[in-house]
Amino acid sequence: MALHEECGVFGLYDFDGGNVAPYVAYGLVALQHRGQESCGIAITRDREVAHYKDLGMVADVLSDKVLERLDGYMAIGHVRYSTHGSSTRENAQPLVMRYKKGTLSIAHNGNLSNSDELREKLENSGAVFQTSTDSETIAYLIAKERIFSGSVEEAVRKAMLNLKGAYSLLVMSPQKLIAARDPYGFRPLCMGKFNNTYVFASETCALDAVGAEYVRDIEPGEIVLADEQGVRTVSKVPAMPAPCIFEYIYFARPDSVLNGVSVLKSRQKAGALLAQQHPVEADVVIGVPDSGIDAAVGYSKQSGIPYERGFIKNSYVGRSFIKPKQSDRDRTVKLKINPLADNVRGKRVVMIDDSIVRGTTSARIVQMIRDAGAKEVHMRVASPHFLWPCYFGTDIPDRSNLAAVGRTDEEICQMIGADSLGYLSIDSLHELIGSDQFCRGCFSGEYPYDVSKKLDYDDLIY
Repeated sequence: MALHEECGVFGLYDFDGGNVAPYVAYGLVALQHRGQESCGIAITRDREVAHYKDLGMVADVLSDKVLERLDGYMAIGHVRYSTHGSSTRENAQPLVMRYKKGTLSIAHNGNLSNSDELREKLENSGAVFQTSTDSETIAYLIAKERIFSGSVEEAVRKAMLNLKGAYSLLVMSPQKLIAARDPYGFRPLCMGKFNNTYVFASETCALDAVGAEYVRDIEPGEIVLADEQGVRTVSKVPAMPAPCIFEYIYFARPDSVLNGVSVLKSRQKAGALLAQQHPVEADVVIGVPDSGIDAAVGYSKQSGIPYERGFIKNSYVGRSFIKPKQSDRDRTVKLKINPLADNVRGKRVVMIDDSIVRGTTSARIVQMIRDAGAKEVHMRVASPHFLWPCYFGTDIPDRSNLAAVGRTDEEICQMIGADSLGYLSIDSLHELIGSDQFCRGCFSGEYPYDVSKKLDYDDLIY
């Protein structure tokens, strides 16, 4: 399937003219869970743009030595993970482009479903691409529209009319910082403030990291401009909100609030619903770090079965789901968690995880708990069955690699080695966020708009 990304963006505009470079690093560290392969910064002062990016974690790439060389009152930053072998320094962001009107910098979280079509048109008109990302496609479109527009914000608006898919964007010209979100609001984007500095970030946890107070979310289809005249909405395209439900289930940090909904509470609600939908007699409830822990607490409270820590986590190992290669994921699982045998030995265990994607990770974790002495292992999953591709930025593999495609729950249970298995009902997803406006395409095959041109119908037959 096509290249998909899950990333984090962060930007600041200091109206007092202070240097914001250190704050970018703080914000990106808070968003490190959204991407661990590369990161970077673009920063502006006196209309001059400096930028630095590389493969690696934020603390290594944006070291004190690097930050000492960067100075500006306006900046954007990015953390990224990639798939399909595209982890290269060239694909790291922010992308910085020099063109007829000056310099354009862009940081993008999401994935375009019409990227190939747009890219081909741009190449036919003479564009030469330096990366394999759809973020560069967006940058070229904005640059092209800027030639015939009175302002960069107008160019962003015109470009958005040609984009299909997920994009939470930060765009920086030498004098302006623009935040924009696609009409469906697939990926989160919020705004905060401290002192006289405005902050834009993928999650509210990044606002907390720099001491910024949450102001509001950037609305789906909205374009917000920060420049010497202040911060204001300059445009709104027609919106059809459909935020990605998997942001609440897995991607976001539990201390974040997305679209006014606490991620922590949504995960605890998922656990409580699981306890109602799939009860079982057991001695202890445990959660698989990190995303499964809050759902496990919710399951415990609802069922009355005591919660215990089931695993110790190595905090210095990345998340296995967002590793691009299966071999990387397998090694990471062995390194990142270890069972706490004293809490499971001789007990009937309910183990909560956020999802089952390929099934290989779940099988290894179930076996870990059995090897630690558990008498029974009952797997409960805080999301429905993954059955369909995602075109909007979640790294769901080809359907042939999805555990739930072509298998019954009994067969999946046998495959992962559990005593019983229960998934969260797709019909109860709306209870996690108190709304029925969200994208559930990876669970149902029903997308917010027609993506039939992207589907391989031979692959859709069970």
